[in-house]
Amino acid sequence: MKNKIFEDLFVLELANNHWGHVERGLKIIENFSQIVRFNNVRASIKLQFRDVDTFIHQDFRDRQDIRYIKKTMATKMDIKQYQLLVDAIRKSGCIPMATPFDEYSVDTCVKLGVAIIKIASSDLNDWILIEKIATTRKPVIVSTGGSSLKNIDDLVTFFEHRDIPLAINHCVSVYPSEKEELELNQIDFLKNRYPGHVIGFSTHEYNERLEESIQMAYAKGARTFERHIDIDADNIPVSPYCSLPQDIDRWIKAYQRAVICCGHSPDTKHLPARKEITYLDALVRGVYARWDLPKGHKLTDDDVYLAIPLQKGQISCRELMRGEVLLSDIKKDEPIKIDQIDSPYAHNESLKRLIEERGL
Repeated sequence: MKNKIFEDLFVLELANNHWGHVERGLKIIENFSQIVRFNNVRASIKLQFRDVDTFIHQDFRDRQDIRYIKKTMATKMDIKQYQLLVDAIRKSGCIPMATPFDEYSVDTCVKLGVAIIKIASSDLNDWILIEKIATTRKPVIVSTGGSSLKNIDDLVTFFEHRDIPLAINHCVSVYPSEKEELELNQIDFLKNRYPGHVIGFSTHEYNERLEESIQMAYAKGARTFERHIDIDADNIPVSPYCSLPQDIDRWIKAYQRAVICCGHSPDTKHLPARKEITYLDALVRGVYARWDLPKGHKLTDDDVYLAIPLQKGQISCRELMRGEVLLSDIKKDEPIKIDQIDSPYAHNESLKRLIEERGL
């Protein structure tokens, strides 16, 4: 039950695509929450929190030649601005979520009432940050891009010992990813190694490949899905690993088709539909008398032959046990019916009813 929050959850990674402007962030939230509502799915919209004054060393804050620093400085927002975005996410019907990149930002998650915390692939073994996140007791999703097996094992053990819900995302931290880099078989690996946890797929491939990858990921057992989102506005170029609203619409619809195709739970035997049973019954061979058979005769293999069609009330190759005693005379080439033999099937009312209702 504690993992239900992760089940079939779409994480829409707003990241720093607000570019430090509340209005742009609100527009992204509005556009994508509409897609979520129209498709009737559960989704969170995720922000990224950094305490810029401590996150970047003071001697490097003006370095325009370092892309990560340049963008972090350009997209800086204060807690009041983030509060506006979190309130809008909550009001839109989506779940507020954030990735804190430092300890102060974990406190920001708590102050703003963020429901789920994300640990980025780059921080998977940042134990100072991880221990701070654990103090919140909030559910956590971790991405595993570039990680070692020991790193994941240690992290899973850490959260299991504290009974904190943890979902584990397969992730390839290549932006954008080529199809041959997706390594979707890792979903199987994570499911087998960590059976008590929801396994997800954090994806950065080109938009034109979204549909096939989410369908394959779902079929393999991924149950939470993450994607970077953006809008085409303000003369700001859209990164090739970010999705526009229409891309996310296609993405979710592809997931919904995968759900339909995969069907019921993989943990139990599927009960076949009546039309499937009816179709197969038409292919089952019925038991016919090879020659005239008298009442009281005990059937042998030589007394019968098998042929289609199977008729209503007739026993089939499935029920023929050999040694049945006939309760009435049967003419050559006539079907042998369930009420004409002394058989265990004849004394089980539910089985007898099925035999009487099937066939021509």
